[in-house]
Amino acid sequence: MIILKSPREIAVMRTAGSIVAAVLTELRNMAAPGVRLIELDRKAESLTRAYHAKPAFKGYNGFPASICASVNEEVVHGIPGNRALKEGDIIGIDFGVIYQDFCADSAITVPIGSISQEHEKLLRVTQEALFLGIQQAKAGNRLFDISRAIQNHVEANDFSVVRDFVGHGIGRKMHEEPQIPNFVGNDYNPKLKAGMTLAIEPMVNVGTYEVDVDTFNNWTVRTQDGKYSAHFEHTVAVTEEEPEILTILRPELLPEVR
Repeated sequence: MIILKSPREIAVMRTAGSIVAAVLTELRNMAAPGVRLIELDRKAESLTRAYHAKPAFKGYNGFPASICASVNEEVVHGIPGNRALKEGDIIGIDFGVIYQDFCADSAITVPIGSISQEHEKLLRVTQEALFLGIQQAKAGNRLFDISRAIQNHVEANDFSVVRDFVGHGIGRKMHEEPQIPNFVGNDYNPKLKAGMTLAIEPMVNVGTYEVDVDTFNNWTVRTQDGKYSAHFEHTVAVTEEEPEILTILRPELLPEVR
């Protein structure tokens, strides 16, 4: 069942989204050669709690950290440990918070120092695909309008969209209906309505769309061919007019830091 949110509930999610954006901005600025993934995770948790919120991922189905930190061929759900970033890496940072019982979720992929032209294009195309998908999140459109916009742009640029992991509705729970594939499927394709809140998140690979889940930690997802992957995400509210991105930084909405 798709849960429509009231204007008051969306206002809470707007504040939650601003907290997410503030934390990701800090992590983007921190990410540099020599920085360890666990340092990014610790910063995310401390800053989130200073904003009177909780990290949404920590403890979720047993996930051990506050951020998902996925480097290079890791697609999503990387567990931050002692690995140090190095020149030429790319790191996907996926992060969510719970604020006043509502969730917000966003992801960025950050280049570490100088990266190859191919990987620069990967990041650019993935972010472009996200915004093309968001443009379709309008009342009266169908879910697959979002999926089609993402898939067409990615494949026109000779990359592939991951099929085993998708976007999702979001609200009081991190994952709500509907699932939002980044490719056009053949089944559930509901009409979009004002009050829907959606986490739209293209995951884009240089090579094959096929992925594997780490059999040791049962979390980290990697490309089967070892080629790089990028991930961008925003939480978006469907309105009667243009879609509203909730996970952008609005300093005036941030709770006073403890």
